Amino acid sequence: MKRSEINKALRELEAMCQKYCCYLPPFCHFTPEQWQTLGHEYDEVRDCMLGWDITDYGMGDFDRVGFSLITLRNGNRAMADKYPKVYAEKLLYLKEGQYAPNHFHWFKTEDIINRGGGNVLIRVYNSLPDESIDYESDVTVHTDGRTYTVPAGTQIRLTPGESIHVQQYLYHDFTVEEGTGPVLLGEVSQCNDDNTDNRFEPPVGRFPTIEEDEPPYRLLCNEYPAAK
Repeated sequence: MKRSEINKALRELEAMCQKYCCYLPPFCHFTPEQWQTLGHEYDEVRDCMLGWDITDYGMGDFDRVGFSLITLRNGNRAMADKYPKVYAEKLLYLKEGQYAPNHFHWFKTEDIINRGGGNVLIRVYNSLPDESIDYESDVTVHTDGRTYTVPAGTQIRLTPGESIHVQQYLYHDFTVEEGTGPVLLGEVSQCNDDNTDNRFEPPVGRFPTIEEDEPPYRLLCNEYPAAK
């Protein structure tokens, strides 16, 4: 992705948060220049990969496959003594036409919540013992206190305020329902590790390769400099 595309996407996410009164913590407002001066008091932000994030899944077509997000809080299972939080929280922003590919998580369970804007469609499949997609068996769905069963591959529509619980090994993808506009999602989960806890089907990447065509508006969560 070009840095200019990333900057544009992060500003759009920031504006969406403002529109729906979703206020961000101070570290989300640090400039790249400020990050060059910060010491070990912000190691939790660095080590737990808090802050701004973006993915095009390595496909180079962000407006079709990808989205932008912010990790607000998280632990670190590899450094549990130092960072004992067992939970995480994110904000995700998708525009119409964007798609998050099919995947499951080995470790974390999560709730995905529509915080405002359009409707999100989340497609669900069970997985087989060999971790491939089960295209046949019905899926048990948990949405806002309701438990019910749907055929494999059903898209669950979440309007603003609605949520779905995604358990371990449940394949899911998501996109925005056409004609409803961009959506701001919340994610509440167990401790998150995007480097090791995503199984995509088919396999894709996670973090973009960046072409530096302008200065960064904000540093991404995998770009922080070491503490001074």
